[in-house]
Amino acid sequence: MNKELLVKDFIIITVIVSLWVNASEVFRYFLFVRPEMHSYLSVVPNVADMNWGIFTIWGLWDTLLTALYVFLFWLCAQVFGNNTKSIVISGVMSWCFFFVLFWVGMANMNLSSWSYLVIVLPMALVETLVASYIASRLYLRKNA
Repeated sequence: MNKELLVKDFIIITVIVSLWVNASEVFRYFLFVRPEMHSYLSVVPNVADMNWGIFTIWGLWDTLLTALYVFLFWLCAQVFGNNTKSIVISGVMSWCFFFVLFWVGMANMNLSSWSYLVIVLPMALVETLVASYIASRLYLRKNA
């Protein structure tokens, strides 16, 4: 691994990984999150609605999320090398920071059911691990 974070490589890898992250987020949202929010928060007008403004914010959120996945992987790879250990550590840490905290907070405030976490959290873990794996492979190609 290159000891220096090269901005150009970081941006290219973030854009490529974001294809997976956006696909994963859209799949999870439309198949699981949106129906859950419609049923659980039915008293809130336009809950989980999708329009261009929200879609734009969602795209920015996913880009930030992806940049953080890639950066956390790069940090782990600096310490442990570009290997399975870095993929697992960065994937699990990303999952804890971005999804476990969010969904446990939502359930704790009664904005989602606790049983729902059994569905959404494993799917999010797959997303973070695959994102870390893709970043790993792309960094290997850049440093080859």
